[in-house]
Amino acid sequence: MRNDIPDELLPEPLPAEPMTLLQSWLQQATRAGHQPNPNAMVLATATRESSPSARVVLCKEVAVEPGYIVFYSNYESHKGRELAANPRAAAVLHWDHLHRQVRIEGVVVKGPAGQSDTYFASRPWQSRLGAWASAQSQPIGSRQEMLAKVAGAAKRFGAPDPAGSSNSASVQIARPSHWGGYRLWADAVELWAEGSARVHDRARWTRKLEPRGEGQFDARPWSATRLQP
Repeated sequence: MRNDIPDELLPEPLPAEPMTLLQSWLQQATRAGHQPNPNAMVLATATRESSPSARVVLCKEVAVEPGYIVFYSNYESHKGRELAANPRAAAVLHWDHLHRQVRIEGVVVKGPAGQSDTYFASRPWQSRLGAWASAQSQPIGSRQEMLAKVAGAAKRFGAPDPAGSSNSASVQIARPSHWGGYRLWADAVELWAEGSARVHDRARWTRKLEPRGEGQFDARPWSATRLQP
């Protein structure tokens, strides 16, 4: 085994559910400090006609017990429009330094407005301003036109010029209704750990979700299967 490959593979027998281990891996990656954004994940969505697209977003929460992960975005962005038309997505987190990967598949719903308000208020004021200024994914004529939109938003909220100021004193910018959180409710999770001689360790958990309204689901128990690498 390579010296830099950790001895820890997947437990034997496999845990009854995968979310606790997913959360633990993310916490370990965060503590290790080898990546500036250890919670970065590739999020794949698709149109109603199944044309896929992918981009990197940040996983902001792993809710172990109900079994979902949280990310934030502009609801009117390219991914927002695809999720409105086809509310299924897949996500991948990969940590080279820990030799681990997580794949998550499931149904995406908007998060509660109050949770979105709280997270939005925690962001730097420049990021909050940008959420108002940018019609994300829409065409624009030039970089100068975009900067003018940001300057216009700053004037609207009485904020400093974000291009030349880091002052955040007394800048109050509420969350726009077109921006907020999503919850990806997992119905499939796959965990992968690198092993020696390319005999990696891999397992997949699946479950059935039953909608019960207001972005909530009743979940059947997880079923775990070890997979060949």
